[in-house]
Amino acid sequence: MSPRKHTKQLHVGGVAVGGDAPISVQSMTTTKTADVDGTLAQVYALKGAGADIVRITCNEVEAAQGLAEIVPRSPVPIIADIHFQYRLALAALEAGVQGLRLNPGNIRNEDQIKTVAKEAKDRGVPIRVGVNAGSLDKDLLAKFGSAVPEALVESAQKEIGYLEEVDFTDIKISVKHSNVPSMVDAYRLLSETVEYPLHLGVTEAGPLPGGLIKSVAGISTLLLEGIGDTIRFSLTADPVEEAKAGRQLLEFLGLRERKGLDLIACPSCGRADVDVIKVANEAQEKLAAANLPIQVAVMGCVVNGPGEAREADLGIAAGKGKGHLFIKGQIVRVVPESEMVDALLEEAHRLVEEGIEARLAAADADAARLAAETRAQLIEIQGDANNAAARRRRVAEVAGKA
Repeated sequence: MSPRKHTKQLHVGGVAVGGDAPISVQSMTTTKTADVDGTLAQVYALKGAGADIVRITCNEVEAAQGLAEIVPRSPVPIIADIHFQYRLALAALEAGVQGLRLNPGNIRNEDQIKTVAKEAKDRGVPIRVGVNAGSLDKDLLAKFGSAVPEALVESAQKEIGYLEEVDFTDIKISVKHSNVPSMVDAYRLLSETVEYPLHLGVTEAGPLPGGLIKSVAGISTLLLEGIGDTIRFSLTADPVEEAKAGRQLLEFLGLRERKGLDLIACPSCGRADVDVIKVANEAQEKLAAANLPIQVAVMGCVVNGPGEAREADLGIAAGKGKGHLFIKGQIVRVVPESEMVDALLEEAHRLVEEGIEARLAAADADAARLAAETRAQLIEIQGDANNAAARRRRVAEVAGKA
Protein backbone atom coordinates (compact mmCIF):
# COMPACT_ATOMS: atom_id res chain seq x y z
CA MET A 1 0.00 0.00 0.00
CA SER A 2 1.32 3.43 -0.93
CA PRO A 3 1.64 6.11 1.74
CA ARG A 4 -1.54 8.10 2.07
CA LYS A 5 -1.41 11.45 0.35
CA HIS A 6 -1.67 14.30 2.83
CA THR A 7 -4.73 16.49 2.35
CA LYS A 8 -6.18 19.49 4.15
CA GLN A 9 -8.31 18.43 7.12
CA LEU A 10 -11.83 19.62 7.75
CA HIS A 11 -14.62 18.57 10.09
CA VAL A 12 -18.12 17.41 9.28
CA GLY A 13 -19.62 17.92 12.70
CA GLY A 14 -17.45 15.83 15.00
CA VAL A 15 -15.96 13.71 12.19
CA ALA A 16 -12.57 14.76 10.86
CA VAL A 17 -12.00 14.25 7.13
CA GLY A 18 -8.59 14.48 5.49
CA GLY A 19 -5.16 14.92 6.97
CA ASP A 20 -4.34 12.00 9.25
CA ALA A 21 -7.98 11.32 10.18
CA PRO A 22 -9.29 7.77 9.68
CA ILE A 23 -10.99 7.26 6.33
CA SER A 24 -14.70 7.67 6.99
CA VAL A 25 -17.72 5.81 5.63
CA GLN A 26 -20.72 7.60 4.20
CA SER A 27 -24.13 6.57 2.93
CA MET A 28 -27.38 8.27 1.97
CA THR A 29 -30.95 7.79 3.12
CA THR A 30 -33.63 6.67 0.66
CA THR A 31 -36.63 7.88 2.67
CA LYS A 32 -38.58 11.06 2.08
CA THR A 33 -36.88 13.64 4.26
CA ALA A 34 -40.23 15.06 5.34
CA ASP A 35 -40.84 11.67 7.00
CA VAL A 36 -38.78 12.56 10.05
CA ASP A 37 -39.26 9.35 12.03
CA GLY A 38 -38.70 7.10 9.00
CA THR A 39 -35.58 8.99 8.00
CA LEU A 40 -34.18 8.94 11.53
CA ALA A 41 -34.79 5.20 11.75
CA GLN A 42 -32.70 4.73 8.60
CA VAL A 43 -29.97 7.05 9.90
CA TYR A 44 -29.70 4.98 13.07
CA ALA A 45 -29.59 1.77 11.01
CA LEU A 46 -26.78 3.24 8.91
CA LYS A 47 -24.87 4.24 12.03
CA GLY A 48 -25.23 0.70 13.34
CA ALA A 49 -23.90 -0.69 10.05
CA GLY A 50 -20.76 1.44 10.15
CA ALA A 51 -21.61 4.82 8.62
CA ASP A 52 -19.74 7.79 10.10
CA ILE A 53 -21.63 10.43 8.09
CA VAL A 54 -25.06 10.31 6.43
CA ARG A 55 -26.28 12.40 3.50
CA ILE A 56 -29.95 13.34 3.21
CA THR A 57 -31.70 14.92 0.26
CA CYS A 58 -33.00 18.46 0.61
CA ASN A 59 -35.10 18.83 -2.52
CA GLU A 60 -38.07 20.83 -1.22
CA VAL A 61 -39.11 23.13 1.61
CA GLU A 62 -40.70 20.22 3.49
CA ALA A 63 -37.39 18.37 3.34
CA ALA A 64 -35.54 21.32 4.83
CA GLN A 65 -38.14 21.49 7.58
CA GLY A 66 -37.63 17.78 8.19
CA LEU A 67 -33.89 18.34 8.52
CA ALA A 68 -34.54 20.86 11.28
CA GLU A 69 -35.99 18.00 13.33
CA ILE A 70 -33.64 15.26 12.13
CA VAL A 71 -30.27 16.95 12.70
CA PRO A 72 -30.51 17.42 16.49
CA ARG A 73 -31.70 13.82 16.93
CA SER A 74 -29.16 12.18 14.60
CA PRO A 75 -26.35 9.97 15.97
CA VAL A 76 -24.04 11.06 13.13
CA PRO A 77 -23.34 14.31 11.25
CA ILE A 78 -25.80 15.07 8.47
CA ILE A 79 -24.93 16.40 5.02
CA ALA A 80 -27.68 18.01 2.94
CA ASP A 81 -27.73 16.98 -0.71
CA ILE A 82 -28.61 20.02 -2.83
CA HIS A 83 -29.63 20.13 -6.48
CA PHE A 84 -30.70 23.14 -8.57
CA GLN A 85 -32.21 25.31 -5.80
CA TYR A 86 -29.52 27.25 -3.97
CA ARG A 87 -32.07 28.60 -1.50
CA LEU A 88 -32.60 25.07 -0.24
CA ALA A 89 -28.90 25.02 0.65
CA LEU A 90 -29.47 28.14 2.74
CA ALA A 91 -32.53 26.52 4.31
CA ALA A 92 -30.52 23.36 5.11
CA LEU A 93 -27.87 25.49 6.81
CA GLU A 94 -30.60 27.13 8.86
CA ALA A 95 -31.80 23.63 9.78
CA GLY A 96 -28.37 22.96 11.29
CA VAL A 97 -26.78 20.46 8.88
CA GLN A 98 -23.07 19.80 9.35
CA GLY A 99 -22.25 19.66 5.64
CA LEU A 100 -23.49 20.49 2.14
CA ARG A 101 -23.05 18.69 -1.15
CA LEU A 102 -23.34 20.90 -4.22
CA ASN A 103 -23.35 19.56 -7.77
CA PRO A 104 -21.58 21.97 -10.15
CA GLY A 105 -23.60 20.51 -13.01
CA ASN A 106 -26.92 21.87 -11.79
CA ILE A 107 -26.16 24.99 -9.74
CA ARG A 108 -24.30 27.12 -12.26
CA ASN A 109 -24.98 30.65 -11.10
CA GLU A 110 -21.74 32.04 -9.70
CA ASP A 111 -23.41 34.54 -7.39
CA GLN A 112 -25.70 31.90 -5.93
CA ILE A 113 -22.79 29.55 -5.25
CA LYS A 114 -20.88 32.33 -3.52
CA THR A 115 -23.92 33.25 -1.43
CA VAL A 116 -24.13 29.69 -0.16
CA ALA A 117 -20.38 29.60 0.50
CA LYS A 118 -20.48 32.79 2.55
CA GLU A 119 -23.30 31.45 4.70
CA ALA A 120 -21.57 28.10 5.11
CA LYS A 121 -18.35 29.86 6.14
CA ASP A 122 -20.15 31.88 8.79
CA ARG A 123 -21.53 28.65 10.24
CA GLY A 124 -18.32 26.62 9.92
CA VAL A 125 -19.97 24.12 7.57
CA PRO A 126 -17.88 22.37 4.86
CA ILE A 127 -19.02 21.91 1.27
CA ARG A 128 -18.44 18.94 -0.98
CA VAL A 129 -18.03 19.82 -4.62
CA GLY A 130 -19.76 16.75 -6.02
CA VAL A 131 -18.93 16.41 -9.70
CA ASN A 132 -20.86 13.66 -11.47
CA ALA A 133 -20.26 12.39 -14.99
CA GLY A 134 -24.01 12.17 -15.55
CA SER A 135 -24.64 15.86 -14.88
CA LEU A 136 -21.59 17.56 -16.30
CA ASP A 137 -21.87 21.17 -17.45
CA LYS A 138 -22.87 21.30 -21.12
CA ASP A 139 -20.01 23.65 -21.93
CA LEU A 140 -17.48 21.14 -20.62
CA LEU A 141 -19.19 18.34 -22.52
CA ALA A 142 -18.89 20.42 -25.68
CA LYS A 143 -15.23 21.15 -24.97
CA PHE A 144 -14.16 17.59 -24.19
CA GLY A 145 -16.75 15.61 -26.16
CA SER A 146 -17.69 13.38 -23.23
CA ALA A 147 -17.30 13.03 -19.47
CA VAL A 148 -13.59 12.22 -19.61
CA PRO A 149 -11.47 12.53 -16.44
CA GLU A 150 -10.08 15.90 -17.57
CA ALA A 151 -13.62 17.27 -17.89
CA LEU A 152 -14.59 16.13 -14.41
CA VAL A 153 -11.49 17.67 -12.86
CA GLU A 154 -11.94 20.96 -14.72
CA SER A 155 -15.53 21.12 -13.48
CA ALA A 156 -14.32 20.68 -9.90
CA GLN A 157 -11.63 23.32 -10.35
CA LYS A 158 -14.13 25.83 -11.70
CA GLU A 159 -16.43 25.34 -8.71
CA ILE A 160 -13.53 25.47 -6.25
CA GLY A 161 -12.52 28.78 -7.81
CA TYR A 162 -15.90 30.31 -6.99
CA LEU A 163 -15.60 29.15 -3.38
CA GLU A 164 -12.02 30.33 -2.96
CA GLU A 165 -12.94 33.78 -4.29
CA VAL A 166 -15.01 34.31 -1.13
CA ASP A 167 -12.25 32.80 1.02
CA PHE A 168 -14.06 29.51 1.52
CA THR A 169 -11.66 26.57 1.80
CA ASP A 170 -13.49 23.96 3.89
CA ILE A 171 -13.89 21.92 0.71
CA LYS A 172 -13.90 18.26 -0.14
CA ILE A 173 -14.29 16.97 -3.66
CA SER A 174 -15.64 14.02 -5.62
CA VAL A 175 -15.36 13.28 -9.34
CA LYS A 176 -17.60 10.24 -9.68
CA HIS A 177 -18.08 8.20 -12.82
CA SER A 178 -20.01 4.99 -13.48
CA ASN A 179 -17.11 3.65 -15.55
CA VAL A 180 -14.49 2.28 -13.15
CA PRO A 181 -11.31 3.05 -15.17
CA SER A 182 -12.57 6.59 -15.85
CA MET A 183 -13.38 7.07 -12.18
CA VAL A 184 -9.93 5.90 -11.14
CA ASP A 185 -8.19 8.13 -13.70
CA ALA A 186 -10.28 11.15 -12.67
CA TYR A 187 -9.36 10.81 -9.00
CA ARG A 188 -5.70 10.22 -9.81
CA LEU A 189 -5.65 13.44 -11.83
CA LEU A 190 -7.56 15.32 -9.16
CA SER A 191 -5.19 14.08 -6.44
CA GLU A 192 -2.27 15.55 -8.39
CA THR A 193 -4.11 18.84 -8.82
CA VAL A 194 -5.53 19.75 -5.38
CA GLU A 195 -4.79 19.24 -1.70
CA TYR A 196 -8.41 19.17 -0.59
CA PRO A 197 -9.75 15.90 0.89
CA LEU A 198 -11.32 13.52 -1.62
CA HIS A 199 -14.63 11.68 -1.36
CA LEU A 200 -14.37 8.42 -3.35
CA GLY A 201 -17.17 6.58 -5.11
CA VAL A 202 -18.32 4.91 -8.31
CA THR A 203 -21.57 6.65 -9.17
CA GLU A 204 -24.63 4.65 -10.22
CA ALA A 205 -22.77 1.41 -9.53
CA GLY A 206 -26.04 -0.54 -9.68
CA PRO A 207 -27.52 -3.51 -7.81
CA LEU A 208 -25.67 -6.36 -6.14
CA PRO A 209 -23.43 -8.11 -6.93
CA GLY A 210 -22.19 -6.03 -9.87
CA GLY A 211 -22.48 -2.71 -8.07
CA LEU A 212 -20.46 -4.04 -5.18
CA ILE A 213 -17.73 -5.37 -7.46
CA LYS A 214 -17.46 -2.09 -9.39
CA SER A 215 -17.33 -0.06 -6.19
CA VAL A 216 -14.66 -2.24 -4.61
CA ALA A 217 -12.60 -2.21 -7.81
CA GLY A 218 -12.57 1.58 -8.05
CA ILE A 219 -12.41 2.58 -4.40
CA SER A 220 -9.87 0.00 -3.26
CA THR A 221 -7.56 0.73 -6.20
CA LEU A 222 -7.36 4.35 -5.13
CA LEU A 223 -7.09 3.63 -1.41
CA LEU A 224 -4.17 1.28 -2.05
CA GLU A 225 -2.49 4.12 -3.93
CA GLY A 226 -2.94 6.38 -0.89
CA ILE A 227 -5.75 8.41 -2.48
CA GLY A 228 -9.00 9.13 -0.64
CA ASP A 229 -10.29 10.43 2.67
CA THR A 230 -13.93 9.35 2.81
CA ILE A 231 -15.91 6.79 0.78
CA ARG A 232 -19.41 5.88 -0.30
CA PHE A 233 -20.69 2.77 -2.08
CA SER A 234 -23.50 3.96 -4.39
CA LEU A 235 -25.55 0.75 -4.63
CA THR A 236 -29.05 0.13 -5.91
CA ALA A 237 -29.86 -1.59 -2.64
CA ASP A 238 -30.75 -0.94 0.97
CA PRO A 239 -28.31 1.78 2.03
CA VAL A 240 -27.40 -0.32 5.06
CA GLU A 241 -25.61 -2.57 2.57
CA GLU A 242 -23.57 0.46 1.45
CA ALA A 243 -22.45 1.21 4.99
CA LYS A 244 -21.60 -2.43 5.71
CA ALA A 245 -19.59 -2.73 2.52
CA GLY A 246 -17.70 0.48 3.12
CA ARG A 247 -16.82 -0.44 6.67
CA GLN A 248 -15.74 -3.96 5.71
CA LEU A 249 -13.58 -2.71 2.86
CA LEU A 250 -11.68 -0.38 5.17
CA GLU A 251 -11.23 -3.15 7.73
CA PHE A 252 -10.06 -5.66 5.13
CA LEU A 253 -7.52 -3.14 3.84
CA GLY A 254 -6.31 -2.48 7.36
CA LEU A 255 -7.43 1.16 7.19
CA ARG A 256 -9.89 0.95 10.08
CA GLU A 257 -9.85 -1.11 13.25
CA ARG A 258 -11.87 -4.30 12.95
CA LYS A 259 -15.25 -3.95 14.65
CA GLY A 260 -17.04 -6.86 13.04
CA LEU A 261 -16.56 -10.41 11.86
CA ASP A 262 -14.04 -11.35 9.18
CA LEU A 263 -14.82 -14.92 8.16
CA ILE A 264 -12.40 -16.68 5.85
CA ALA A 265 -13.02 -20.13 4.41
CA CYS A 266 -11.40 -22.49 1.96
CA PRO A 267 -13.19 -22.77 -1.41
CA SER A 268 -13.62 -26.52 -0.79
CA CYS A 269 -12.22 -29.36 -2.86
CA GLY A 270 -12.26 -33.13 -3.10
CA ARG A 271 -10.18 -33.38 0.08
CA ALA A 272 -12.88 -31.75 2.23
CA ASP A 273 -14.61 -34.02 4.73
CA VAL A 274 -17.63 -31.73 5.21
CA ASP A 275 -19.87 -29.46 3.14
CA VAL A 276 -17.66 -26.42 3.60
CA ILE A 277 -20.14 -24.05 1.95
CA LYS A 278 -22.94 -25.10 4.29
CA VAL A 279 -20.76 -24.92 7.41
CA ALA A 280 -19.26 -21.56 6.40
CA ASN A 281 -22.68 -20.03 5.72
CA GLU A 282 -24.05 -21.27 9.04
CA ALA A 283 -20.98 -19.98 10.87
CA GLN A 284 -21.23 -16.63 9.05
CA GLU A 285 -24.86 -16.21 10.07
CA LYS A 286 -24.36 -17.06 13.75
CA LEU A 287 -21.08 -15.25 14.24
CA ALA A 288 -22.26 -12.12 12.41
CA ALA A 289 -25.33 -12.02 14.65
CA ALA A 290 -23.01 -12.12 17.66
CA ASN A 291 -21.11 -9.11 16.22
CA LEU A 292 -17.70 -10.25 17.43
CA PRO A 293 -14.63 -8.35 16.13
CA ILE A 294 -12.46 -11.35 15.23
CA GLN A 295 -11.20 -13.24 12.21
CA VAL A 296 -12.58 -16.78 11.99
CA ALA A 297 -11.60 -19.56 9.56
CA VAL A 298 -13.71 -22.47 8.35
CA MET A 299 -11.53 -25.10 6.68
CA GLY A 300 -12.58 -28.29 4.94
CA CYS A 301 -9.83 -30.61 6.14
CA VAL A 302 -7.50 -30.95 9.11
CA VAL A 303 -4.55 -31.89 6.89
CA ASN A 304 -3.89 -28.33 5.68
CA GLY A 305 -6.56 -26.21 7.36
CA PRO A 306 -4.92 -25.15 10.64
CA GLY A 307 -1.64 -24.34 8.92
CA GLU A 308 -3.17 -22.42 6.04
CA ALA A 309 -5.32 -20.37 8.42
CA ARG A 310 -2.82 -19.98 11.26
CA GLU A 311 -3.13 -16.19 11.11
CA ALA A 312 -6.84 -16.37 11.96
CA ASP A 313 -7.82 -15.66 15.56
CA LEU A 314 -9.98 -18.76 15.59
CA GLY A 315 -10.87 -21.56 13.21
CA ILE A 316 -12.22 -25.03 12.77
CA ALA A 317 -11.17 -27.80 10.40
CA ALA A 318 -12.98 -31.05 9.62
CA GLY A 319 -11.53 -34.53 9.67
CA LYS A 320 -13.04 -38.04 9.94
CA GLY A 321 -16.29 -36.91 11.54
CA LYS A 322 -14.64 -34.45 13.91
CA GLY A 323 -14.21 -30.72 14.10
CA HIS A 324 -10.74 -29.57 15.12
CA LEU A 325 -10.93 -26.16 16.78
CA PHE A 326 -7.76 -24.08 16.55
CA ILE A 327 -6.53 -20.70 17.76
CA LYS A 328 -3.72 -19.07 15.77
CA GLY A 329 -3.07 -22.45 14.14
CA GLN A 330 -2.86 -24.40 17.44
CA ILE A 331 -5.44 -27.16 17.97
CA VAL A 332 -7.23 -26.54 21.26
CA ARG A 333 -10.30 -28.78 21.12
CA VAL A 334 -11.85 -31.63 19.14
CA VAL A 335 -15.64 -31.88 18.86
CA PRO A 336 -18.14 -34.04 16.94
CA GLU A 337 -18.77 -32.81 13.42
CA SER A 338 -22.41 -32.03 14.27
CA GLU A 339 -21.24 -29.57 16.94
CA MET A 340 -18.67 -27.71 14.84
CA VAL A 341 -20.51 -24.40 14.42
CA ASP A 342 -21.86 -24.28 17.97
CA ALA A 343 -18.37 -24.98 19.33
CA LEU A 344 -16.94 -22.27 17.09
CA LEU A 345 -19.50 -19.75 18.34
CA GLU A 346 -18.89 -20.69 21.98
CA GLU A 347 -15.13 -20.40 21.63
CA ALA A 348 -15.46 -17.10 19.78
CA HIS A 349 -17.30 -15.57 22.72
CA ARG A 350 -14.68 -16.89 25.15
CA LEU A 351 -11.85 -15.66 22.97
CA VAL A 352 -13.22 -12.11 22.89
CA GLU A 353 -13.90 -12.12 26.63
CA GLU A 354 -10.70 -13.83 27.85
CA GLY A 355 -8.11 -13.20 25.16
CA ILE A 356 -5.95 -15.46 22.98
CA GLU A 357 -3.32 -16.38 25.55
CA ALA A 358 -5.90 -17.45 28.13
CA ARG A 359 -7.74 -19.64 25.63
CA LEU A 360 -4.51 -21.25 24.42
CA ALA A 361 -3.65 -22.02 28.04
CA ALA A 362 -7.06 -23.66 28.45
CA ALA A 363 -6.57 -26.00 25.46
CA ASP A 364 -7.57 -29.66 25.87
CA ALA A 365 -4.45 -31.69 26.64
CA ASP A 366 -5.23 -34.38 24.05
CA ALA A 367 -6.51 -32.06 21.30
CA ALA A 368 -3.20 -31.72 19.45
CA ARG A 369 -2.50 -35.47 19.65
CA LEU A 370 -5.97 -36.37 18.33
CA ALA A 371 -5.59 -33.91 15.48
CA ALA A 372 -2.14 -35.28 14.60
CA GLU A 373 -3.50 -38.84 14.52
CA THR A 374 -6.39 -37.79 12.28
CA ARG A 375 -4.06 -35.88 10.00
CA ALA A 376 -1.73 -38.89 9.69
CA GLN A 377 -4.65 -41.17 8.84
CA LEU A 378 -5.92 -38.79 6.17
CA ILE A 379 -2.46 -38.37 4.65
CA GLU A 380 -2.21 -42.16 4.46
CA ILE A 381 -5.49 -42.23 2.59
CA GLN A 382 -5.24 -39.05 0.49
CA GLY A 383 -1.53 -38.28 0.33
CA ASP A 384 0.18 -35.15 1.60
CA ALA A 385 -0.73 -32.16 -0.55
CA ASN A 386 2.16 -30.22 0.97
CA ASN A 387 4.93 -32.71 0.12
CA ALA A 388 5.73 -31.03 -3.17
CA ALA A 389 9.46 -31.74 -3.18
CA ALA A 390 9.04 -35.51 -2.98
CA ARG A 391 6.35 -35.44 -5.68
CA ARG A 392 8.52 -33.39 -8.01
CA ARG A 393 11.42 -35.80 -7.49
CA ARG A 394 9.29 -38.84 -8.32
CA VAL A 395 7.88 -37.14 -11.42
CA ALA A 396 11.38 -36.36 -12.62
CA GLU A 397 12.45 -39.96 -12.04
CA VAL A 398 9.54 -41.26 -14.09
CA ALA A 399 10.34 -38.81 -16.86
CA GLY A 400 13.98 -39.90 -16.83
CA LYS A 401 15.31 -36.49 -15.85
CA ALA A 402 16.49 -37.25 -12.32
